[in-house]
Amino acid sequence: MQAGKGISIPSILKVGKGALARIGSYLKKEGIEQVVIFFGNGLIDLFGTDVMASLKQEEIRVLEYSELDTVDIDDIITLAFAMPNKTQAVISIGGGKVIDAGKYAAFLRNIPFISVPTSSSSDGFSSASASLLVHGKRTSVPARLAYGIIVDTQIIRTAPEKFIYSGIGDMLSKITAIYDWIYEEKCGYSEVNDFAVMIAKKAVNSFVRTPYESIKDELLLKELVDSLAMSGIANEIAGSSAPTSGSEHLISHALDKILEIPQLHGIQVGIATYIMSKVQDHRYVRVETVLRETGFFDYAATLQMKRDDFIRAIDMAPSIKPFRHTYLHEESYREAAKKLVREDEVLSRVLV
Repeated sequence: MQAGKGISIPSILKVGKGALARIGSYLKKEGIEQVVIFFGNGLIDLFGTDVMASLKQEEIRVLEYSELDTVDIDDIITLAFAMPNKTQAVISIGGGKVIDAGKYAAFLRNIPFISVPTSSSSDGFSSASASLLVHGKRTSVPARLAYGIIVDTQIIRTAPEKFIYSGIGDMLSKITAIYDWIYEEKCGYSEVNDFAVMIAKKAVNSFVRTPYESIKDELLLKELVDSLAMSGIANEIAGSSAPTSGSEHLISHALDKILEIPQLHGIQVGIATYIMSKVQDHRYVRVETVLRETGFFDYAATLQMKRDDFIRAIDMAPSIKPFRHTYLHEESYREAAKKLVREDEVLSRVLV
């Protein structure tokens, strides 16, 4: 598909306080009457009553519902083809694992997918790919953008703060990712889609300019979720993840391979975004200010992340996506990034 042609965008996009309790009315307006629901671990007890009541009120039939705790691709394939043929939509309610599993199951059956994230930890709820286990290795596989995105900001607000920090880190990464893509085009390795760049820029700029007193402010959380959703649209326009995933994501993906127990995706990405913004000499003051003032750096410092792990990840980064040409695909910039990790004053307080 040519970038920018035949793109799809969500038919349902509802972000706000109490949105989950109105899920039935949102689906009814789209003519959806029979659904399968996957909940994350322990979430039936938390949200099942409200969801079922809302669907029942609108006479929407729940064909099957269950809690799901697997992202093994073989399990998801089995699950997908066990769903009733009359299923009109697949709904996933929870974190990244159940969102990715439901998204891929719906994709395999060519059924609309309704994404209902309960945290703001990354832009995965709005992406057209799914992170699954393939032969035991975490792999990004193609799927489809969600037909509907429903986010209850009250639920996001009550989630542990680490998930909000993770979302902040993932959101800021668009700053360095866009710059990588533009650099890639200058080096003759890619062609930038200007509209996708504009959407990704608007998403991150809207978020970083939002006034707030606490990271749990309703306005800030709505802007964070809206901006993460816009990131998915930017990728759809581009036909790839280039507008929202650059060298900073390569560092995080490398950390996932190096570490026995990686940190949350957006936490790793947030640190890597700070590193790359300084290497690129691009908006690093803004990046540092947001990460400092939100408390992201203070939280990250409690995790005892190791300087040596980031140095290894920087060296490994180009091998993660050898077909790309980010700043880290050039040795001089890798050396600059490693020097920064060793000597930067801010990182000296965050990494050990």
